[in-house]
Amino acid sequence: MELLSLFLPLQNSTRRVLFQRSVPLEPSYLVGHVASAAKEQNLTTLFNDGENSQGLKNDFVRNILWTFEDIHMLVGSNMPIFGGGRYPAVSLRLRDNNKPINVLTGIDYWLDNLICNVPELVMCFHVNGIVQKYEMIKTEDIPNLENSNFSTKVIKDIAQNILSFLKSNCTKEGHTYWLFKASGSDIVKLYDLTTLCEETEDKYQNPFTMPVAILLYKVACNMMLKKNQNKKHYGTIRTLLLNCLKLLDNGRHPQIIASANYMLSELFQLDEPKKEDGADFPINGNSDESYSEEEEEMPDSDENGSYSNSSDPPDDNKAVAIIKSVGELSVPEKYKSVHRIRPSCAFPVCHGTEERCRLVLSYVLEGLKSVDSSVKKEGDLPAADPSTPIPLKYEDESTSGGPECLEKQMALFLDKMGSFQKGKHSSQSGMIPGSWQYKMKLQLILKSSKAYYVLSDAAMILQKYGRALRYIKLALQCHDTYCCLCASMLPEVLVFLCQCLTLCGDIQLMLAQNANNRAAYLEEYHYQTKEDQEILHSLHRESRCQVFAWATDLLTDLECQLSVSCKCYEAAYEILLFSNLKNQNPEQHIQVLKRMGNIRNEIGVFYMNQAAAVQTERVVSKNVSTTEQQLWKKSFSCFEEGIQNFESIDDATNAALLLCNTGRLMRICAQAHCAAGGDFKREFSPEEALYYNKAIDYYLKALRSLGKRDVHPAVWDSVNWELSTTYFTMATLQQDYAPLSRKAQEQIEKEVSEAMMKSLKYCDVDTVSARQPLCQYRAATIHHRLASMYHSCLRNQVGDEHLRKQHRVLAELHYSKAVRLFQLLKDAPCEFLRVQLERVAFAEFQMASQNSSAGKLKTLFGALDIMAKTKGAFQLIRKELLAESEQIRKEKSGAENVSPNDSSAALNKEEVLKLLNIFESRMSFLLLQSIKLLTSTKKKIGGIHEEEVVLKTNKQVYSLLLRATANKSMTLLERVEVILNLLEQLTPNAEASNGGVQ
Repeated sequence: MELLSLFLPLQNSTRRVLFQRSVPLEPSYLVGHVASAAKEQNLTTLFNDGENSQGLKNDFVRNILWTFEDIHMLVGSNMPIFGGGRYPAVSLRLRDNNKPINVLTGIDYWLDNLICNVPELVMCFHVNGIVQKYEMIKTEDIPNLENSNFSTKVIKDIAQNILSFLKSNCTKEGHTYWLFKASGSDIVKLYDLTTLCEETEDKYQNPFTMPVAILLYKVACNMMLKKNQNKKHYGTIRTLLLNCLKLLDNGRHPQIIASANYMLSELFQLDEPKKEDGADFPINGNSDESYSEEEEEMPDSDENGSYSNSSDPPDDNKAVAIIKSVGELSVPEKYKSVHRIRPSCAFPVCHGTEERCRLVLSYVLEGLKSVDSSVKKEGDLPAADPSTPIPLKYEDESTSGGPECLEKQMALFLDKMGSFQKGKHSSQSGMIPGSWQYKMKLQLILKSSKAYYVLSDAAMILQKYGRALRYIKLALQCHDTYCCLCASMLPEVLVFLCQCLTLCGDIQLMLAQNANNRAAYLEEYHYQTKEDQEILHSLHRESRCQVFAWATDLLTDLECQLSVSCKCYEAAYEILLFSNLKNQNPEQHIQVLKRMGNIRNEIGVFYMNQAAAVQTERVVSKNVSTTEQQLWKKSFSCFEEGIQNFESIDDATNAALLLCNTGRLMRICAQAHCAAGGDFKREFSPEEALYYNKAIDYYLKALRSLGKRDVHPAVWDSVNWELSTTYFTMATLQQDYAPLSRKAQEQIEKEVSEAMMKSLKYCDVDTVSARQPLCQYRAATIHHRLASMYHSCLRNQVGDEHLRKQHRVLAELHYSKAVRLFQLLKDAPCEFLRVQLERVAFAEFQMASQNSSAGKLKTLFGALDIMAKTKGAFQLIRKELLAESEQIRKEKSGAENVSPNDSSAALNKEEVLKLLNIFESRMSFLLLQSIKLLTSTKKKIGGIHEEEVVLKTNKQVYSLLLRATANKSMTLLERVEVILNLLEQLTPNAEASNGGVQ
C-alpha cells in the first residue's frame, strides 16, 4: 500500500487529494460491536468527543474517489453543488464582470467540476455586488473560454508525469514527502521529511508525523467499515495500523492508539472456526515468519536517469529526486513509473486458537494501557505492581459453607444483574460515562472477555479442565467489570454472558467427573501469565471482579462442584428469562435447559448413590434413618426438576432416562424398607409394595414418553429391562416372603402370577442384542418359578379336581418352557439340572396317585427319560471341572491366574455336589421302582425279549449306581463321569421303553 498526501491551494475551493489504492473514507470508525455479535451493534461513534484535539476532524463537505490513469485518488472537496429539475447538478461561481477569467481560474473551475462529476457551471457576473447576468457553461467547454484557453491534454500530461515521478520515488511506507519548487526556478525537488526529521532529538517535533499517522488510521478505519470486506485486505489493514502506532506517542495520542489496538484485535474473528486451507488469507511464505512487523525497506528505484539526483547541485544533497525543468512535465509520458508497488503484507498465520487469542489479548492490553494512562484519577488508587500476581481466590469447601452459602451468593448475583438492568453503574477510576475512555474501555473489556471465553472453550476440548476454569474465570471477571461500567446491558452482551455461564457449568461438571486428576487441575488453575496479570490490574481499576467468584472457584467437594455447575446453568436461564431473550435465542434457551436437565440428573444420581451406600452400611433390622429419607427427597426433587426441563423442550428420550432413574430411586426406597424388617420370618411389607408400584409407574411413564422403540432403541430396551426387573423382583419377594398375615394364599398366588407374566411381557428374548442372554435367563427363571409355584399348589390342593388339573397343565407348560430356554444358554448347567430334577419330582408325585402298573411304568419311563436328557448339563459340568483340574496341574501358572476360577468353581462345586446327591438319589429310586414293576407285572411290554432287555439294563445301571454311591473316596469329577456313563447306557433303553409304553 503506497500512500501520499498532496495539498493543492486553490482560489475558490479546497481539495485535499490522497493518492492511494483504497476505498472512500468515512468520518470515523464506529467502534461498538460486541465480540460475540460483531455486526449487529449500533453504538454511537467513538470519536465525537475530542476530535479536534486528536486531529481527527474532517474539514471537507464531501469525499470523492477519483480515478486518473491507474491511480485512485481520494479527494476532499468543499465546492457547493446545486441541482433540481432539468439541472440535477451545477456548480455556481461569482465573478466581477469587469475582470476576465484567466487561465489558472479556468483550470480551477474545470478540475473542480471534473473531479466532482458536475456537468455544468453557472457563472454569476456582477458589478459592485449587483448581479448583471447568469451564464450556463458546460464543463467540457470551460477550456475554450475567452482569455482562458488551455489544453486539457497538456494538463493530463503534466499530472501523469508528476504522479509517475512521485510513484517512482515515494517508496518508503509511512514516510512524508515534500515536492518543492522555489519561486522563479524551473527545478522541482522531492524531499523525504521523515528521514530529515529523524536527525532531530525528538521525532515528534516532525510536523508531518501526526498527519501521516491520522491518514494511516483513517484509511484503516474505512477499510474496516466497508461492508462485505474481504479478509484478504486484513493484512493491509494490520500494516496500516502498526505503522500508525509507530508514529504516535502514547502520552500525546492515547485515543488513537487505543482505537488502533482495538481494531487490530478486531481483525481476528474469534467467533469463527479457523480455516485449515488458509483460503481466506493470502500467505507470503510457508510459516508465520513470512510476515514481520519490522519489514526490510526496499531500495529506491533509480532506473530512470531522467530524474536521477546524480546531477544535483552540490549544495543540495538531501533531495530524494529532482525534476530539472518544469517544462519537461508537459512532454507526453516523459516520466514513467518503473517502481513496482510492493504487495500487501499478508495477515499473520495463526496455527491454533490459543495463538490467535493471545494476539488479540496483547492488542487489548495495549489499548487498556492507553486508556488507563489518559485517566487522571490515578492518585486516588493504590499502586499496583504489574509483576505481582493477583491471586485467583481459592477457598476450601469447609469454609465456603457448601450449597447453602452458594444459594446466598446466587441470590446476590441475580440481584446485581437486576441492578444492571436498572442502569446502576460506577467506575472506581473516575472515568466519565460517555467519554471516549469510557466507550473504548467497554469495547476492549468485551473483546478480552470473548478471547478468554474462546481460550476456555479450546482448553475444554483438550480436557484441560483446570486451565479452562482459569480462562472462564478471567472471562467472567472481564464481564463483571463491563457490568460495573455499563449503563445498560445490550441483549448481545447478555447472551454472551449466558454462554460464559453455560461453559463454566460444563467445566465444573467435568471437574466433578474427573476428580482423579485434581492435582493437575489445581496447578493449571493457579498458573498466570504476565499479560493476564496486567489485564486484571486494569480491570481492578474499575471493579473488584468478585461477582462471579461463586461460579469459578476450584472446589474439592463433589457435591459442591455439582451444585455450582447447576447454579451456573440456572443463572444463565434466569438471565434469558428476565431479559426476555428466550424467544430471540431459542437455540441458546434449548441448550441451557438441556444442561439443566442433565446436571439435575447427575445430582439426583449422586444423592441416590449416597442413599444406597448409607443403606448398605446400616445394621440389619434397623429402621430407615432420617439421613436416608433426606437423601431420597433431594434425589427425587432433582429428578423431578430435570424431567420438567426436558419435557419443556420436548426431549422425550432424556425425559425417559430421568423417569427411569426415578424408578430406580423408588426401588432403592423399597429395598431400604425390606432391610428394615430384619425378622427371620418376615413378610413382604406394604411399604415395599408401595415403592415398587411407584417404580413401575415411572417406568411406564418413560415408555409412554418414548412412544415407540424406533425413537431410541437403546433407551427403550433399557426401560423395558428395568420394568421387567421390577416386576420380577416384586413377584419373587411376594413368593419367597408371602404376606400370609394380610392376604389369602390364592390372592398371593394370583398376584405373583400376574407380576411374573408382566415381567415376561417386557423381557425381550427374541431381539438379538448384548442383553439377549440375560433376557433368556430371566425368562427361563420366571417359567421355573411359576412351574414351581403351580407344582406346590398342586401338592397342597385338595378337593377341586378342575383346579388341580389346571395347576398340573400350567406346571408342565412352564417346566417345558424353562427347559427350552435353559438349553439355549450354555453357561447355566446347574439351573437346567435343577429344573429337570423338579420335573422328576413332579412325575413321582403324579405316580403316587396312579393305581395301574401300566400308568406307573409310563410315568417312571418318562421320568427316566427326563434324567437321560440331563446328559448335556453333566457334560458342561465335566468340562468346567476338567478345565479347573488342568489349571491346578500347571505349576508354572501363578496364584493370580488360578484364584479367580477357584472362587467361581468353589461356588459351582457346592451347587453341583448338592444337585448330584439329589440326582443319584432320585435315579436310584426310579431304577428300583422300574425293576420292581417290571419283575412283578405279568403284562407284556412290546414282547418278552424287549422286557427282559430293559429289565436287565436297569438292573445293571442300578448296580453300578449303588457301587458308585457306596464309594466315598470318589472325587466330584469321577462321580460326574460315572453318571454320564450310566446315562449313556440308559438312553437307548429309555427311548425304547418309552416307545413300548406308548
